[in-house]
Amino acid sequence: MKYVFYVVGILILTLGISFTIQSDLGTSPFDALLVGLSINVGLTVGSWEIIIALILICCNSLLKRQRPEVLGLLTAFITGIGIDMWLFLLHNLITPELWYSQVVCFGIGLIVIGLGTATYLYTNFAPIPIDRLTLIIQELTKTNIFFARTFIYLVSLMLAMISNGPIGVGTLLTVCLGGIILNTFMPLTSKVIDRILIHSSTPNYDKDKNHSI
Repeated sequence: MKYVFYVVGILILTLGISFTIQSDLGTSPFDALLVGLSINVGLTVGSWEIIIALILICCNSLLKRQRPEVLGLLTAFITGIGIDMWLFLLHNLITPELWYSQVVCFGIGLIVIGLGTATYLYTNFAPIPIDRLTLIIQELTKTNIFFARTFIYLVSLMLAMISNGPIGVGTLLTVCLGGIILNTFMPLTSKVIDRILIHSSTPNYDKDKNHSI
């Protein structure tokens, strides 16, 4: 059951990323970096997700002074495929042109990203390297998710500007609200998933108990 939430969380996350990209209002700084590299260098957005993830795995290993978390590459691989899949499916379905439809598209994407990230992070199984870095910074600085996430967003923003990624008002909103949304969803998601897991395990327990009687 844990791995189901892991996969579902990533699919929700990548759907949210695709919504922000399609909104054309600017993506999160990290995603803007991926899109910028895709446009100016080549390869798909998902491919750059995997490449950057490999670099971040090495950085995280140095910060934690432990062996590289190779499983993080698996998550990045699934995420990369998810992004490319959703972009392919949404390309002709969602192309907002009016400003208010762009805002709605971006708003949905931002919330869905927070929900997806909180869902798969709850499983504590092979986080995406950028999210693992968030947790590492939170631990090293002894702060919260909001601070760690915002710090990473600011660094990614500078790199996205260098790569001429799609930076806009949406990027600014992500920097200001992304950490808050994730910080809000983390405890809520934990409660909901805990209840689901407890509920799903209860029938098996009762069945075994009745059988023993």
